[in-house]
Amino acid sequence: MENRVLYLVRHGKIRQEDDQRRYIGQIDLPLAEEGRRQAEHLRRRMEHAEIGAAYCSDLTRSRETAEIAAGGRFEVVARPDLREISMGEWEGRTLGEIARQSPDEYTARGEDIAGFRVPGGESFVECGRRVVFAFEDVLARSTGNVLIVGHAGVNRLILCHVLGMPVKNVFRIGQDYSCLNIIQVSNSGYQVKLINGRSRSGGR
Repeated sequence: MENRVLYLVRHGKIRQEDDQRRYIGQIDLPLAEEGRRQAEHLRRRMEHAEIGAAYCSDLTRSRETAEIAAGGRFEVVARPDLREISMGEWEGRTLGEIARQSPDEYTARGEDIAGFRVPGGESFVECGRRVVFAFEDVLARSTGNVLIVGHAGVNRLILCHVLGMPVKNVFRIGQDYSCLNIIQVSNSGYQVKLINGRSRSGGR
């Protein structure tokens, strides 16, 4: 395996009607203006990085971030298998709403964050299989340094994979809007150089 660098990015801030915490998995929301500014800052931050290939989720927020960050310097390939975890029947609903209306399921998910599957959705273990396959396929198909623009859950699962962490610890890894993670890839395996790297233009 050649020595190269993987730049793993979370998309910028999304456009929402309010600031309530909601389950937003595969709802296709665009970037907010702040999110576009974050992506532009990321472009400037990475303008000297030699990127050989770039991939993103096919959801709008990921594609917009990737295209702004690329700045026309390289092609970005969108992949459905890099989408965020599917939250099924909980998509778009607030955490408080689920806690009140489905207290048993809400508690069960908290007790088994890795294995619990929301009705109509995915568990983190299931999502992890999909995402890790996509991650390894991206590395197999590309050469040189690689950019992947994913989502909070997707990136956490990739980082769990390269760090050898169990999926049950997925939320021990922070992933703020537009954050940058850097992974060194070599014959020796993976070495994580940076997690949740933020700038003054970043945020949650």
